[in-house]
Amino acid sequence: MTVAVSSRRPTTTIGAIGALTLQLVATALAGPIALPGCPESCGGVQVPYPFGIGRGCFHQGFNLTCDEAQHPAKLLLGEGDGADQVLGISLPDCTVRIQRKISWSQYAAEFNGSWSVPTPDDGPLMVSSARNSFVAFGCSVLARLIPYDTLGPLTYSSVCAAGCIHTPDASSCSGMGCCRTSIASLGADLPSYGIQVKHLEGGTGRYYHRAAFIVDQEWFSRVEAEMARNFSNLFFPIGAFPVMVDSVPVVLEWSLDLIRDADLFVLSPIGPRSSDFRGLSSNSFSYTIGGNYDRRRCNCSHGYEGNPYIGDGCQDIDECQLPDIYPCHGTCINVPGTYRCSSKKSIRSLPGLIAIIATSAGFGLLFSILGVANVINKLKQRRAKLLRQKFFKRNHGLLLQQLISSNKDIAERMKIFSFEELEQATNKFDQNRILGGGGHGIVYKGILSDQRVVAIKKSKIVVQREIDQFINEVVILSQTNHRNVVKLFGCCLETEVPLLVYEFISNGTLSYHLHGQYENPLVWNDRLRIALETARAIAYLHCAASISVFHRDIKSANILLTDTLTAKVSDFGASRSISIDETGIQTAIQGTHGYLDPEYYYTSRLTEKSDVYSFGVILAELLTRVKPVFSTHSSEGKSLASHFVSMIKDCCLLDILDPQIVEEGGSEDAEVIARLAETCLSLKGEERPTMRQVEIILENILGSKVHSSSRVSRTIQIVLKDQSSNQSKGNEGTRLYSLEKEFIQSSEIPR
Repeated sequence: MTVAVSSRRPTTTIGAIGALTLQLVATALAGPIALPGCPESCGGVQVPYPFGIGRGCFHQGFNLTCDEAQHPAKLLLGEGDGADQVLGISLPDCTVRIQRKISWSQYAAEFNGSWSVPTPDDGPLMVSSARNSFVAFGCSVLARLIPYDTLGPLTYSSVCAAGCIHTPDASSCSGMGCCRTSIASLGADLPSYGIQVKHLEGGTGRYYHRAAFIVDQEWFSRVEAEMARNFSNLFFPIGAFPVMVDSVPVVLEWSLDLIRDADLFVLSPIGPRSSDFRGLSSNSFSYTIGGNYDRRRCNCSHGYEGNPYIGDGCQDIDECQLPDIYPCHGTCINVPGTYRCSSKKSIRSLPGLIAIIATSAGFGLLFSILGVANVINKLKQRRAKLLRQKFFKRNHGLLLQQLISSNKDIAERMKIFSFEELEQATNKFDQNRILGGGGHGIVYKGILSDQRVVAIKKSKIVVQREIDQFINEVVILSQTNHRNVVKLFGCCLETEVPLLVYEFISNGTLSYHLHGQYENPLVWNDRLRIALETARAIAYLHCAASISVFHRDIKSANILLTDTLTAKVSDFGASRSISIDETGIQTAIQGTHGYLDPEYYYTSRLTEKSDVYSFGVILAELLTRVKPVFSTHSSEGKSLASHFVSMIKDCCLLDILDPQIVEEGGSEDAEVIARLAETCLSLKGEERPTMRQVEIILENILGSKVHSSSRVSRTIQIVLKDQSSNQSKGNEGTRLYSLEKEFIQSSEIPR
């Protein structure tokens, strides 16, 4: 979601002028509104200059049309069929309110459109990002509002998403059947936008009855509940679909260019500079827009009302005729720009009045001091509550609630935690609770109210990319159930940076056990079993989960070990899920140096073989206890993968093999694993085995204890050939992988 930014004039000036606008109509009418001889209204709408109807009555870019053929007459902005009805024009706010038709799309999964002001793009009118909202109706719809300038589309946009409606009592556009968001702005409003509507990935529901449009946010707030209730009948047949609005009001703003519109300004010696500009009226002033000295607007000075763009347009307000706005408890005397109020009381009563005021002020100050702490505390609590509600909606909390409620299995495993629960569990995120930090966040140790020990991950920086990775990890882990994949207990969406709650894995990472100063190095049998359990988890992600998942960051630091040294694959922030019938996807390069697949690095094509390469690096680490990127006396930053393959080809495995493996009598098994690692580290992905093949090979190695080099090569070739024939019959064969089989296989391996 994006946040709109708007440039406005000083608050004091806006407040004074805005309060007078509706109540001083009679006074304003005393001064001229339009140029002499020009119409001042059409269809009950006033037409102040620089707007005008007819030749010679408007400034360039402010021409309007009065359609008197209709009853009542309509004031139009634009030409021909593209003209919009003008509902009102405000000089103090520099706004034009128009009525714009919207189109309801039927039976369309996706559609593209545009929204432009009915005047040229280089004209003075722009869409007000501060006064409008972007709204979308539909089931499982993702709507995007893309800003355009003279050079084309810009890089930022406004996005909102709406899920499907299951109950007919929708009363707001909060993400179920309807969504709304502010319009993105980088300090300047624009005249044109592109509208893109897509089907929400992973969403359900029918495609018809969809719309996305810009609308006056104040107007929409009044009718939001009614429109949402009408749209809750989304799944009715077409003939029974309720009548929706076909047009909505939109607020446009205008500003003047000091050079192009020089004839609307007068150089004045009085101002914040040694010389400044004001409007044509003598009692007016101008102000800049967004800090741009050349972009300006005009308004009447304090105490005056009218049109600052024409001579004598700003007339003095008779404050004495408006006692409700300008109270006076004596005799009111009007003077140009202000008024005086003379008291009827005698001077002798002044000391008593001062005493009363002083006493009242003393009591007021006393009560203020006593209550200020309580008031501030309540304001902070209210502000924090509103902020958490805002973050919950922005982090797609409503859609995640729908996902959990619609799937009983996910609901039993996952929970949406409140921020207070996790704050209490981590002792307010105490630095002493930090377990470590990865590429995607910091991990804290926490104890929940039910005494469960958990690990809580928090993203490091507040950018949309980190939030997208968080959502990606939630979606993947919520649909994953494997004994060698770390379990996700739930998440918290009430913070600017969402939080993930995992099962706590107490024995650190595989990287720490291999490369850290650990007192008891892993024995060879444990290394073999960890390799097999890791392979099983990756194979499950590739071909046995409900959707295929490419991890994209397989490394020893992302493999956690329990007290019994059971392997758990973690950190799915960079993972990608794909359809069953897809073999790869084009995506941005992401991974860890030393583990990154060279083919993926040079082609940007991510396949399941990219994870196989990373797993090959882990096998090399298990055999050598050498880091993926290591230094020698003759070089720095050398790759373990390339060095390992080179040593294997030169028949020098014993030169880099961990001496502990030889001492434990595992050198022959190590040769088998080395041959498998060499195959996984092939530069061409097509020459690497699948993770299912790797899993079967590791099972055969641990089960039958294959030793000789010839039997090693023959075993690997037989498995690869067998799996290739299965794949030629269709991909479905590779997905027949049950949790029961996985449990039986894992139980055969001694710990």
